[in-house]
Amino acid sequence: MLLALMQRARTAQGQFALADQATTDEAVTALAWSLYQPAHARELAEMAVAETGLGNVADKITKKQRKTFGTLRDLLRVRSVGIIETDTALGIVKYAKLVGIIAAITPATNPAATPVNKAMMAIKGRNAIIVAPSPAAWNTTARAVELMRAELSRIGLAADLVQVLPQPVTREATAALMAAADLVVVTGSQANVRQAYASGTPAIGVGAGNVPVIIDETADLDAAARRIAASKCFDNATSCSSENAVIIVDAVHDAAIDALRRAGGYLTTQAERQRIGERLWHDGRLDRALIARDATVLAERFDLAPAAKAARFFLVEETGTGPAHPFSGEKLSLVLAVYRAADFAAAMRQAGDILAYQGRGHSVGLHSRLPERGRELAEQLDVVRVLVNQAHTFGNGGGFDNGLNFTLSMGCGSWAGNSISENLNWRHFINVTHLVTTIPEDRPSEDALFGAYRARHGSGG
Repeated sequence: MLLALMQRARTAQGQFALADQATTDEAVTALAWSLYQPAHARELAEMAVAETGLGNVADKITKKQRKTFGTLRDLLRVRSVGIIETDTALGIVKYAKLVGIIAAITPATNPAATPVNKAMMAIKGRNAIIVAPSPAAWNTTARAVELMRAELSRIGLAADLVQVLPQPVTREATAALMAAADLVVVTGSQANVRQAYASGTPAIGVGAGNVPVIIDETADLDAAARRIAASKCFDNATSCSSENAVIIVDAVHDAAIDALRRAGGYLTTQAERQRIGERLWHDGRLDRALIARDATVLAERFDLAPAAKAARFFLVEETGTGPAHPFSGEKLSLVLAVYRAADFAAAMRQAGDILAYQGRGHSVGLHSRLPERGRELAEQLDVVRVLVNQAHTFGNGGGFDNGLNFTLSMGCGSWAGNSISENLNWRHFINVTHLVTTIPEDRPSEDALFGAYRARHGSGG
């Protein structure tokens, strides 16, 4: 079966390899439209929630359309065929070349948006793509692929540019696809990421999320609370960019808690906190029946006070980090850990401790009126992204009011065992040929390079 998939992909990709930029961009637009059009976005959102039980339909529709729109914007603004860059000063001309067959491993949390997002980037590079979906979301992903294939056929291109691994999607079948492809791109579990890097095929993986955000004493507390609430609650916290901890500087702690309450948060009691911990985790693993569920469901399952039934999310006080403090890790639910820090320096240390436990390399957020504090976080913490005064879920994977590439896959650098330290984007789906011509000689004198060093330290032995 895999051999047949690969042969069809090679045939389709071989034909598409000769496409010009206009044809390539039309293909990318076709894939985007297959998901963006309202009827399809709703159908796939409803399928995803019904099949996986994760998230909610309204937010999944928003996610599909917003991410697709933003990614299409990014892709249509760049060249990916022929000459893509000319540097006359260095005498270098860069030509984009295709990679071949992309193996895309996709998660249950975004079973339609992620496959389409990756397919758009792959097709921008004139590649073919075969999607290996989460077994828990195969039907939704297969339908998304079916819609992409239909749209490609409608504009006269080979449908086999986009295919899906047939059922059953086993670890063995996924491993075989990884080994046969020319590039593996993985979004999902860290087990899949490690498998991709061990496949022998060039691979791009992403890191685990566990985002801490800091509220300092200068922050607009109500604005910060609204951003955190909107981001935390979006699609019931399925995003890896969803806030998992808020660290509040002592000077504004009580006022910030009040602001979070006004934004829909419910501060749990110590007894409720204990029940949440006992029920959300079993033997160190999150209970799948409780992750990404509506707030009303959690309030009932956690046996919270009547006041919690009107809440949008739940605040749980925490002081430590590590395995003995599970609330310090990723929760994939509408549960937000709250830390109290003496000052900004202590808040930054706490954020570093949280990331060192889970989420190293991913991102951190800051709500502050002091720009220098964002720079300090960027200098001191091992993260790829520092977001200032933004709703993390909406900004981390690209936003219309920031300059990050739109994506559903966030590279986290070597800190997380990843090969990229940026948002996955179209450049990861091409090879580049460098045409190199001579330029006026650029050879400094020996003294220009070594003079200052020899003046300080002598010429040595």
